[in-house]
Amino acid sequence: MSSRTKYFVVIGSTCLTLMLLIGNVIGKPADDTLKHIGVFSDVVSHIKAEYVEEPDMKSVTLGALNGMLEAIDPFASYLNSDQYKEYLRTKDAKRADVGLILSRRFGLLGVVAVAPNSPAAKAGFSTYDMIESIKGISTRDMPLAYATLLLQGDAGSSVEVSVVHVRRSEPQTVKLTRAFTALPPVEAKLIDGQVGYINIDALSPNHVKEVAAAIQKLQKEGAQKFVVDVRNCATGTPEDGIALANLFQSSGRLAYLEGQRVARQDFNADSAKAVTNLPVAVLTNRGTAGAAELLAASVLDNKRGQVVGERTYGDAAVRKAITMDDGAAIILSVAKYYSPNPKDRDQATGRMKAIQDTGVTPNVAVADTESQIEYDDNGEPIPESIDQQQQQQKKKVEDDPVVKKALEVLGSKA
Repeated sequence: MSSRTKYFVVIGSTCLTLMLLIGNVIGKPADDTLKHIGVFSDVVSHIKAEYVEEPDMKSVTLGALNGMLEAIDPFASYLNSDQYKEYLRTKDAKRADVGLILSRRFGLLGVVAVAPNSPAAKAGFSTYDMIESIKGISTRDMPLAYATLLLQGDAGSSVEVSVVHVRRSEPQTVKLTRAFTALPPVEAKLIDGQVGYINIDALSPNHVKEVAAAIQKLQKEGAQKFVVDVRNCATGTPEDGIALANLFQSSGRLAYLEGQRVARQDFNADSAKAVTNLPVAVLTNRGTAGAAELLAASVLDNKRGQVVGERTYGDAAVRKAITMDDGAAIILSVAKYYSPNPKDRDQATGRMKAIQDTGVTPNVAVADTESQIEYDDNGEPIPESIDQQQQQQKKKVEDDPVVKKALEVLGSKA
């Protein structure tokens, strides 16, 4: 068999498998799926025969696979056999990290959010920054899971990342030192005399317990209303988000989970776990993702309170590694979490849209503001700009326009 024939056999079989998978997901008839495969084969044929030079079909195939996965799931990955072996070897190991939470955007890697107190947070990375390269390797067509592996390593070791910041047009190379970062505790205090302000930068089972304790403490101190700030909160599991939502709701559905091969599962509030029925406003922004989105969706759909701020990122799913015959694997969302009463329907599938598809749109929209860290010519953050950002964060409760709007909608003086 010639190498050219081998290329087409590999491309054809791979694309057939993936297109059938996509066809099943979107509910299209097999004939329609085969029609799309025919179009793909025609394009590959013309590339092979007429492109200005002999193309690297391995790269073409890899690009097609990653493009196909990104089109249906920005958190999906295709790992070749060697990459998947490394993934299995390290996925449960505790390794130092830089604190970047990523998804695929426009063929590259985009920042979903940054873990608080992490090296990436201290270097000024933020949501929607684009990662161009890691360790000098372009992230175009780089599997998301493999990028995560490259960013992890021994504590104290460094990794160079080329980043295009949201408000800067030129890429910068930034050296990040890997570290083990402790998630910050929940911050809770009374503001405006009668409003309990709870700031949640990260979520875990322990953080949910901290929130429950904070609610009870603030109520004893005289809190009549609550502002729950989950802006830039993107850590934690969906279970953490459901447990957090249950603290504010004693009955009704909090969320539900469903997939093509995963039976629908409703998550209903347990009255024994609810700790308050006072009015509440949840603050969100574009860096709110995952577990925190389930809280916002539950509060909004159940009319339990207000959601104030910006639309959330969109990330709440169950992901699974699906192995291939050659040892490669696809890491894919096999089920998604839905708000209690989703309102948007996918025209192609007829199914309701999940939180991962739409994010959570606040019923009270307020643009979030954040200070920007400046960098020197070597890509190092300028200390003065870091100090300015930290000072702004310290006074955000008193002067933050999103907090002020929440106080307004709760009927409290600003």
